Amino acid sequence: MTASLHTSLNRPLSLSARIGWGVGVILCLGIAAYSARYLLNPPQTPEQALGNPVGVPWLVVHIGGAVIALLVGSFQFLPGLRRAGRPHRWMGRVYVAGCLVGGGAGLILSFGSFAGPIATAGFASLAVLWIGFTGLGWRAAMQRRFVEHRRWMIRSWALTLAAVTLRIYLPLVEISDLPFLPWYQAISFLAWVPNLMVAELWLSRTGVVPRA
Repeated sequence: MTASLHTSLNRPLSLSARIGWGVGVILCLGIAAYSARYLLNPPQTPEQALGNPVGVPWLVVHIGGAVIALLVGSFQFLPGLRRAGRPHRWMGRVYVAGCLVGGGAGLILSFGSFAGPIATAGFASLAVLWIGFTGLGWRAAMQRRFVEHRRWMIRSWALTLAAVTLRIYLPLVEISDLPFLPWYQAISFLAWVPNLMVAELWLSRTGVVPRA
C-alpha cells in the first residue's frame, strides 16, 4: 500500500461523512433493538416466525448474527478505530462471525419465504453475496491485502444494511396502502441491490483500488 493511499484510508471523516455515519449508526441501533425482541421472546411456531416453515430456530439465529453485524460494523469504518489496530481486528472477527451466521441462517430461511420463489431468489442472493463478500474481505485481511480488504468490507457492509433498508421499505408499503405481496417480492431485491450499487459507485469515485 502506498503512503498516500494509506493516508486516504485513515484520514479523519469530513463533516458530511460524520453526519452520515451518525444517522447510519442511529438507524442500525434502532433496527438492532427492534429485532432483538425475537431474541428475548423466540418464536415457538412457524406462524410466530413470520410464517416461515423453517423459522424455528433459524429466524433467531439469523437475527442474532445480523444484530451483531449491525452493532459491530457500525464502528469498523472509523479511522481512529482502524488506526488502533488490535481493537479493529478483534471487532472485525466478531463482525465476520455475525455476517456468516446471519447469512447462513438467512439462506436457509429464504427457501421458506411465504412470498414464493421471487422472494426466495432475492433473499437467497443477498445471503450468498453477504457471505461471499465478507469471506473475501476476511481472506484479504489475512493476506495483508488491506485495500482489497476494505473494498470487500464496504460491499459486505452495504449488504448488512439491507436489514435497515428492508425495514424502511415495509412501513412505506403499508402506509401507502400498496398490495403487500408483490411489493414484498420486489423488496427482496430493493433492500440490497441499490445499497450495493451505491457502494460500487462510491468505490469507483473515490479511487480506492487494489494494487496491480
